[in-house]
Amino acid sequence: MGRSQETFNKKEKEKKRLKKKQDKEQKKEDRKLTSNKGKGIDEMIAYVDDEGNISSTPPDPKQKKVVKQEDIQIGVSRQEALDPADLIRKGTVTFFNESKGYGFIKDHETQESIFVHMNALVDKIKENDKVSFEVEKGLKGLNAVNVKIAG
Repeated sequence: MGRSQETFNKKEKEKKRLKKKQDKEQKKEDRKLTSNKGKGIDEMIAYVDDEGNISSTPPDPKQKKVVKQEDIQIGVSRQEALDPADLIRKGTVTFFNESKGYGFIKDHETQESIFVHMNALVDKIKENDKVSFEVEKGLKGLNAVNVKIAG
């Protein structure tokens, strides 16, 4: 008699394939049972309460707040205009190189070192002079402008 053409390895592969197919069918049935399809719109709606929590009960219409369209503000709030006197700072020249045309001023309030260029000078300055100045944002940090010797 002839031997069967089906080897042990072929039998195992066929068992695995059938098992995989059965698992797939089982998952399909589970998805059908737990799916949200076919439910009414009322079962799918969720509400948000005053604290921002999701709930299944609708909010109480008596507690409804009316908001005027004019009161809604979109974007960044505008800052108040600064007083020009607040922009003027006082400091001491800690370093100034006349040949290169730059130096540094130590702010009396913040104790930070602020860069100053000779193009931003109103009066001629030297080291250890007490000065008043305004600050503007530069490429590498704060720059002193309108530098005057404090009187």
